Amino acid sequence: MKDKTCCFTGHRRIPPEDFEEISRRLEATLIQLIEKGYVYFGAGGALGFDTIAAQTVLKLKTAYPNIKLILVLPCESQAEHWQKEDRTIYENIKANADKIVYTSKAYFKGCMYKRNRHLVDNSSSCICYLTKETGGTAYTVNYAENKMLTVYNVAEK
Repeated sequence: MKDKTCCFTGHRRIPPEDFEEISRRLEATLIQLIEKGYVYFGAGGALGFDTIAAQTVLKLKTAYPNIKLILVLPCESQAEHWQKEDRTIYENIKANADKIVYTSKAYFKGCMYKRNRHLVDNSSSCICYLTKETGGTAYTVNYAENKMLTVYNVAEK
């Protein structure tokens, strides 16, 4: 299963002027992986890139009904302080996901890193949106590279 699984990681903020191009690159990369035999796509449920990635997988299920969206969430309360519009999108993604995994019941300081390591540990490829070398996304991409995953950065031209 791991050899047919790809995870996502990326920044929460994507500049509005880059959104369309990043979405296009993400979809093209996903199609390439699906055509190589990837079936499972793990998203962490965060705002920003994770949301776009999950929505794109759900969109592609129309053309590729065999693919599966697996949400790997850090805790049950992840979205409780989000704005209403973001929570609505999150709940819609959860309702349409093929599987939901919680890496922790309750929030704790390291629960996001635990979620990110779970995503990487169960994947052979990673699609990321990485534009800076600090923070959770950089940590996760470095972890993925150390675990010998193939990493595709849709921020790069």
